[in-house]
Amino acid sequence: MSLKNKNAIITGAGKGIGKAIAIALAKEGVNLGLIARTTADLESLQQQLQQQYGVKVEVASADIATYTEAEFAVQKLTNALGSVDILINNAGVAQLGTVAEMDIADWERIIQVNLMGTYYVTKAALPFLLEQKSGDIINVASTAGERGFATGSAYCASKFALMGFTESLMQEVRKSNIRVVALTPSTVNTDLAVNAGLKIGDEDRMMQPEDVAELALATLKLPPRVLVKTAGIWTTNPQ
Repeated sequence: MSLKNKNAIITGAGKGIGKAIAIALAKEGVNLGLIARTTADLESLQQQLQQQYGVKVEVASADIATYTEAEFAVQKLTNALGSVDILINNAGVAQLGTVAEMDIADWERIIQVNLMGTYYVTKAALPFLLEQKSGDIINVASTAGERGFATGSAYCASKFALMGFTESLMQEVRKSNIRVVALTPSTVNTDLAVNAGLKIGDEDRMMQPEDVAELALATLKLPPRVLVKTAGIWTTNPQ
């Protein structure tokens, strides 16, 4: 299926997986609304994509952990693009620590960004998708949302919750021809993973952001009648 001239909003688009997905969609002729906290990252990517692929790119700097900022960003981008056909909830944070030792504020921040931020952005975008009775929502979850690991209680809790959110939302909007999918990659070679201490094995053997982008693109190209709950990918050699 051609995605040319569709409009997509991507969170956490300044770097890593979000940036890779933005590039992959721009290559397909998709117009983009990019959300991240760092304005410089957004503006640099905006210039790159407009020059290389000739697509329309709008940006909004926001902390999606705050509903007013998430809502403003979504409305700004949707108004600028004219509509939204694709929502990619990718923004996330990670930090490791035992339940006994991890700071409460750090634990809460992970839940606020990874879970509540996804909810806030989706809630803001959903009226537009429901009105046009079509669209795709892709939530970038993790294998950490399928199995827990020591020192990852906050991150795993946020991703387990995201999986439940995805499935419930899918059941709510499927009759409106809106497909909701969760991607569940294992550890990806990004600054987020490395800084959080999640890096495993050699970097060239780890999953790359472009691998996740390829999976997202393949999912979006499926016919609308094809319902997908989750699409998972794992590292080639985790050791």
